[in-house]
Amino acid sequence: MTKHIFVTGGVVSSLGKGLTASSLGRLLKSRGMRVTMQKLDPYINVDPGTMNPFEHGEVYVTDDGGETDLDLGHYERFIDESLTQASNATTGSIYSAVIAAERRGDYLGKTVQVIPHITDEIKRRISDLATEDVDVVITEVGGTVGDIEILPFLEAVRQFRLDVGRQNVCYVHVTLVPYIGPAGEQKTKPTQHSVTELRSRGIQPDIIVCRSDRRISDGLRHKISNLCDVPVEAVVNAPDASSLYEIPLVMHDAALDGQVCELLGIDAPEPDLTDWTQLVRRVERAWKPLRIGVVGKYVSLPDAYLSVAEALRHAAFKHEVDLNIEWVLSDNVEGLLVRESLGHLDGVVLPGGFGQRGVEGKIEAARFARENGVPCLGLCLGMQVMAIEYARNVLGLDGAHSSEFDSQDFTTPHPVIDLMATQRTVTDMGGSMRLGAYVARLDEGSQVAEIYGETVISERHRHRYEFNPRFRTRFDDSGLRCSGTSPDGQLVEFVELEDHRFWIGTQAHPELKSRPNRPAPLFDAFVGACLARAEELDPARFKVNSDVSVVADSTVTS
Repeated sequence: MTKHIFVTGGVVSSLGKGLTASSLGRLLKSRGMRVTMQKLDPYINVDPGTMNPFEHGEVYVTDDGGETDLDLGHYERFIDESLTQASNATTGSIYSAVIAAERRGDYLGKTVQVIPHITDEIKRRISDLATEDVDVVITEVGGTVGDIEILPFLEAVRQFRLDVGRQNVCYVHVTLVPYIGPAGEQKTKPTQHSVTELRSRGIQPDIIVCRSDRRISDGLRHKISNLCDVPVEAVVNAPDASSLYEIPLVMHDAALDGQVCELLGIDAPEPDLTDWTQLVRRVERAWKPLRIGVVGKYVSLPDAYLSVAEALRHAAFKHEVDLNIEWVLSDNVEGLLVRESLGHLDGVVLPGGFGQRGVEGKIEAARFARENGVPCLGLCLGMQVMAIEYARNVLGLDGAHSSEFDSQDFTTPHPVIDLMATQRTVTDMGGSMRLGAYVARLDEGSQVAEIYGETVISERHRHRYEFNPRFRTRFDDSGLRCSGTSPDGQLVEFVELEDHRFWIGTQAHPELKSRPNRPAPLFDAFVGACLARAEELDPARFKVNSDVSVVADSTVTS
């Protein structure tokens, strides 16, 4: 029977429940188990698709078009499995399903209540993932124990153990052990209170993961064990790590996966962490200094571009690059500020986004990169602003723009980016979006075909506006090649500038499929182009550090 692990959190948010769950998933998969994951989110939005990125960070898109929580990105990157929209359930989606069932008469006139109807729907969402080809389902409960919003979720997961049997459920509680500077000691009281609150909801944790900025002593572990009624070996310390990809190794050293297997009666071999250990060593060995700017409108909250940043880091690991990501507010990249903002960078990424604010800054950044030979990667809106910039400054189409930004005061005479005819009927804020994985055909001999190593590829999308095919001939004839299209040739998926080291845009979001030990091809090639240009322009910058690299490499090997 499928085993279930529920991960809850206490004291404060952002403790790392998602990374704890992801790391545990990685460890169990390394033991040969088939793992899938799920996030239960307490907010009333049906999904995060209409949320401001400043509210919730990035929207992570699955192959089947689900707009989901960013934690699903961590899940996929760690367990290296493609999840579906079923892996994210929100209060809004659950209540919507229950109300729809009530309207259909499914409840035969009964009074619809939180218990049992809402809790039953939550349990159904969890059970649906327990298919025949899954050994373990790891479910993270969003929010913090004590929040009123998560009470139905806690009640549902409490009941779940009764439904499927105690031997098939494990509760992991992530909490905080803070260090109090003036007192010079770590405190267990927040953990005690958090566990007390969880127990008041009927859930006794089987394992407590203690987050801390430094290792906790065995004495503190015994204290937590005694006061929280958890065996001392099930009190797992997770101190801050230098890299998030080091966390699975830290968790394994603390025997988290061993404890879970023992509690659930799982007879599995020790995990094979060879590949993951090599990944961490590559992270530690990275030494080649590189500065890449991400020019966006939400840069004050880097989580809005979390997958972009991780995809850049994945490529950096492969090239042994010590990456410095500079977050550049696109509102500031205009006029005389362009060179000041971008002149010192080795590469520029233009990420996706919605709305007009900051678009002119992105256009200026695309122009700067094109005219100065700086590698530039455009993603979704980033590709669109590259097309707009080229239309204005090379093709001479004054006023070229996207019809997304048409208003009463301005309507572009040259809508090089526009809604396609099939997308013009909009039923809600997300009704016209192209979401999920779509196939693209790449031109033989193009840069992108060489980068991918094939001519038929699939990437995930999240956008409403497209490259206007009425302008395609003018672009192709001028040097900006539409090098990838939809299978029917109607939609432009990739553009690339001939005679430029790397000035490539894609309508897709390739960052969503990047993995730490298998970087997305476009990001891999982009970082490689940035590194090659930097080494040509300033070889001394890399020679100085090469000796350090040799020492570091020999130290790791020994």
